[in-house]
Amino acid sequence: MATYREAGVDIDAGEETVSRIAPIVRQTFNEHVLTDIGAFGAFYQIPEGYRAPVLVSSVDGVGTKLKVAFLTGRHASVGEDLVNHCVNDIAVCGAKPLYFLDYLATGKLEPAVAEQIISGFAKACKENGCALIGGETAEMPGFYSAGEYDLAGMIVGIVEREHILDGKRIKEGDRLIGIPSMGLHTNGYSLARKVLLDRFKPGSRPESLNGLTLGDALMSVHRSYLHLIQALTEENLTSGLVHVTGGGIPGNTQRVIPKGLSFSVDYASWERPALFRLIQAAGEVPEEDMRRTFNLGIGLVAVVSENKLDAALDLLQSLGEKPVVIGQVHR
Repeated sequence: MATYREAGVDIDAGEETVSRIAPIVRQTFNEHVLTDIGAFGAFYQIPEGYRAPVLVSSVDGVGTKLKVAFLTGRHASVGEDLVNHCVNDIAVCGAKPLYFLDYLATGKLEPAVAEQIISGFAKACKENGCALIGGETAEMPGFYSAGEYDLAGMIVGIVEREHILDGKRIKEGDRLIGIPSMGLHTNGYSLARKVLLDRFKPGSRPESLNGLTLGDALMSVHRSYLHLIQALTEENLTSGLVHVTGGGIPGNTQRVIPKGLSFSVDYASWERPALFRLIQAAGEVPEEDMRRTFNLGIGLVAVVSENKLDAALDLLQSLGEKPVVIGQVHR
């Protein structure tokens, strides 16, 4: 006689996971969440007060940064990574996040690990003011190696149609302000792992990292820029925003620059963080590959007109940031 458990799927582990995460998830709920976890669909009431509301959505994953999570046993921070990445993607469009849904797939469900991951989701959702209203946990024996899992997340936000940021207001002469990242965020890990983990153990402390372990450096959280973006947009100080993800500064900035315009970036205008220098040196990675693969220490780019440049820099500095002018829009 064969059972589902003997085939590799443990329904009891799934129920234990739900019991562990339910109180964590409910902490992210607000008055607009109309259903509890466990329903077939999640209901969210659109907030009142919008004249021409537009819903903005995005879906993403954490990529091979998960391989580092498996090696280091750190699972909560990848949950934060996923939420913050999705939040940034819609925030640069001018949207405010409303709710987030997740997908966790694994070969063998470990309730304690799932709890860590979903605690990371909840932490980031609370920090970004959005609700974690649903998700799916899939146990798929034989599909993933032991101890491994994959994550995906989907976010929905809202923006007044007239306040959408799509780059159409960007013009010749606008300046590019770079705002620091916190490490690699969630991009470039296939190259970083190939270069570094063949040479160093996650617990090693390369001299260039100033006391950090390699694992610490690689697992730095993908930060959220929501509060900075909201501050800039509330003061009408930006004509376009760029979340620097896969493709680096050039690939992502090009996504918002109108046809007929181009841009230049002065890569000597900021100090490249040590982790990126270590990757390039250890792997003899060509500069062009570095620029197209990594954020190189700049996680957000704000495009501002020349006459608003000082005001934007002052605002960002008042919020504890160290912004730097890194380029300009031209024909």
